[in-house]
This record gives sequence, C-alpha cells and structure tokens, in this order.
Amino acid sequence: RVQPVESGGGLVQPGGSLRLSCTAPGFTSNSCVMDWYRQAAGKQREWVSSISTAGGTSYADSVKGRFTISKDSPKDTVYLQMNSLKPEDTAMYSCKTWGFYCGGGNGYWGQGTQVTVSS
Repeated sequence: RVQPVESGGGLVQPGGSLRLSCTAPGFTSNSCVMDWYRQAAGKQREWVSSISTAGGTSYADSVKGRFTISKDSPKDTVYLQMNSLKPEDTAMYSCKTWGFYCGGGNGYWGQGTQVTVSS
C-alpha cells in the first residue's frame, strides 16, 4: 500500500510562499502518479497538479505559473512549491497516489494539510 503523508501547510500572508511535501514509500518503485488536490470550505475538491515517476507534470489553470510540482525519487517524496499565494488558495491540500501498483484508479489518499492565506 503506497500510503501518502502530507506536511508543510500553515498560515502565510498573501504573496507569500509555502512548500508542501508528500511522502509515499513505494511511490517510485511502483511507478505511481502523484496528484495534489485541494478543497476549500464549502466547495468541491479540485485537482491542482500531477507528476509521474517519469517526471511529466501538469497544472490546473488557476495555479499555473505560481505552483511548481517536483519529486525526489530516492526519498519517494513529491513537493508542491506554492508562490504568490492568494487568499483563494486557502484550502485543505491532499495528495493521492494512483496507478496499476498503487491502488488502481482510486489510489490512496493522504490525510491532508491545511493552507491558509490571510493577512
């Protein structure tokens, strides 16, 4: 079971930066994909970004140019660098691993980490 664990959330002022981490033992050896999602209070969960073990990345339009996803394969860790944060980025951020050896299409979810952007 490639169970992810997130960290790195917190309170930051508008325009600031945060880096989220998601560690999932077996992520690299099982050729999983890692997605970041977020869910703001009272809103539906939305996809933010994805990275494959091959290094391919994709982003939602709302974060393109501000967020960068990357990975450290030996550490089985994916990072989400978030710059130029806006109040509307406030949400619970969760990562999900998925793939043939990673829970199939349903995958495995982490517990989430809260990001609050406020002055």
